[in-house]
Amino acid sequence: MQRWILVLLFLLSGWGALHWWRQRPIVQAPGILAPDAPLQVDLDNGAQLQRGDITLTTRARFELTARVLSHEDYRYDAGASLAPEDLALGWGRMSDSAVLAKISISQSNRFYYWHVDEFPIPRREIEVSSANMHMIPSDDTVRRSLERVRTGQLVHLTGFLVDASRPNGWHWHTSMTREDTGDGACELVYVESIDTVTP
Repeated sequence: MQRWILVLLFLLSGWGALHWWRQRPIVQAPGILAPDAPLQVDLDNGAQLQRGDITLTTRARFELTARVLSHEDYRYDAGASLAPEDLALGWGRMSDSAVLAKISISQSNRFYYWHVDEFPIPRREIEVSSANMHMIPSDDTVRRSLERVRTGQLVHLTGFLVDASRPNGWHWHTSMTREDTGDGACELVYVESIDTVTP
């Protein structure tokens, strides 16, 4: 019995090491990798998309190239079946390794957190040049691409900002601006394509 426990522990350790290796952060040289803010074109009359019992209403066409500041998987919360991945993304000076070296970044409970001992850039610039985004894959190919995204990578994605709702009254609204912070400030993104970009 003890032998099988040791074998199981060994296998779990090996799986954990492999997962870490596949998700290990990408190291980038200093410099702004993604100079431009996201491109958003608001829609007057959004289309509706169905995902099981969830209705998605498109609010804006959305496109950006950004650096991945953090990547978090979700499997058990109310939105996990719709948006299994969150990406914290940065652009402008929030894509510069020299700046990010002085900022501690984490994610949990669908939020993105940052902490500094001393501001490398103004606080407001951090707030408007980064965001936590809930990613809805449009198909299995996009889902697999999102699962392979690594912290530090530069990615380009296209899709829509959407609102989500269920007949039982559950709803999840997207932010429509990069200017907000706190609860409700995350973007809900229906991802049609996502690709890594070489700096």
